[in-house]
Amino acid sequence: MDTGSTAWILASSMAVSLMVPGLALFYGGMTAARSTLNMMMMVFGAVAVTGVLWILYGYSAVFGNSYGGVGILGDVTEYLGLGQLLVEQPDLTLPPALVAAFQALFAAITVALVAGAVADRMKFGAWMVFAGFWVSLVYLPVAHWVFAFDAADGSVVGGWIANRLGAIDFAGGTAVHINAGIAGLALVLVLGRRTSWPRPSRPHNLPATVLGAGILWFGWFGFNGGSALAAGNAASVVFLNTFGATCAALLAWLVVEKLRDGHATTLGAASGAIAGLVAITPSCGAVSPVGALLVGLVAGAVCPLAVGLKHRFGYDDALDVVGVHLVGGVIGTLLIGLLATDAAPNGRAGLFYGGGFGLLGVQAVAAGAVMAYSFVVTLLLALVLKAVMGLRVTEAAEVQGVDVAVHAESAYDLAAGSPVGGGSLPHPIATAAPRRGSASTPVVETVLD
Repeated sequence: MDTGSTAWILASSMAVSLMVPGLALFYGGMTAARSTLNMMMMVFGAVAVTGVLWILYGYSAVFGNSYGGVGILGDVTEYLGLGQLLVEQPDLTLPPALVAAFQALFAAITVALVAGAVADRMKFGAWMVFAGFWVSLVYLPVAHWVFAFDAADGSVVGGWIANRLGAIDFAGGTAVHINAGIAGLALVLVLGRRTSWPRPSRPHNLPATVLGAGILWFGWFGFNGGSALAAGNAASVVFLNTFGATCAALLAWLVVEKLRDGHATTLGAASGAIAGLVAITPSCGAVSPVGALLVGLVAGAVCPLAVGLKHRFGYDDALDVVGVHLVGGVIGTLLIGLLATDAAPNGRAGLFYGGGFGLLGVQAVAAGAVMAYSFVVTLLLALVLKAVMGLRVTEAAEVQGVDVAVHAESAYDLAAGSPVGGGSLPHPIATAAPRRGSASTPVVETVLD
């Protein structure tokens, strides 16, 4: 047992676990004050559902021996309940239980990412049911394709993308970000637009959003670096590339905002950082530090433009899951085919390093396959749930605010400053930052307790 690497993956797992409240703050701050608790509940609820299913059969479906040796799905009964992981196995460098916990967090974060697309209007019960079915029918098969590698002795057959196709995805550009992004698009197409479209409520708490982005940035070092599954040079290169790409993307997003809208915003800075983190996730082990800067620059420049597409095509992706995670994931996945260097930990060369077009084609097939599968299955799942139990809250509940209507809670006690005996006084909440991808002027939104 490699105790140093075990300690590193333990630390990485704790960093990734901090991404859960980070995502809740990031998403919660971007919603209206009247639905921020619901957004946070959707994040934590998705994590809880995923965690239970992961222990019961999720880990087995991803890392079990592939049914029929075709690389589509792992044997769900092989590690049922994970009781087999309790016994120490001295021939392994890492405790299997630790790997299972680390990968459980990947699954949980992926499901939670989808929630941002449907903010302000989806039933909480319907979301929880959707989360359970989605992780079972979409995430687990795709994760098997991407993360399950064949055993060296041939005793275990893994996923087709990782082994037969040979695509590079170091930490989840396809299985996590493209998967969540395209699922978000399918779900919003079925769910429909918010009643306030095309001028929905502004982000109500940008400091919370920036804090959430910072926590996510911290956790991402564990997300990407821990995917090396060892404390060594590969993890160190990945750590450096993750930092560089994020910085470059943040700057690129601000430049685009300044040139397009005349303002560089805090929301843009937070969004740019996330776009860089998304794009470098699949490529962090394949590119050089300069290559990582290029990945970040492209993502930071393209994603803010992609966010604006929702207004052109009319889909209400509330918190820009499509524009940031789908587009950023595709960018990072495809740029491997151009910028990969065989000097990096993955040891493969892309077009710009003499590798030809082969790797670019492989990366495109991997991205396309995940998009097609996830979109179709998510669309069918959403249509079934809409017919069986309904997906949306009532219009009255949406206008009132999902927090009070669904959870009987309010994020802020807006009457706390009232004089004793003076009754409840409404307090305005001013939000002066533009929505991502929007050039509209600031507005002041009044939210009543």
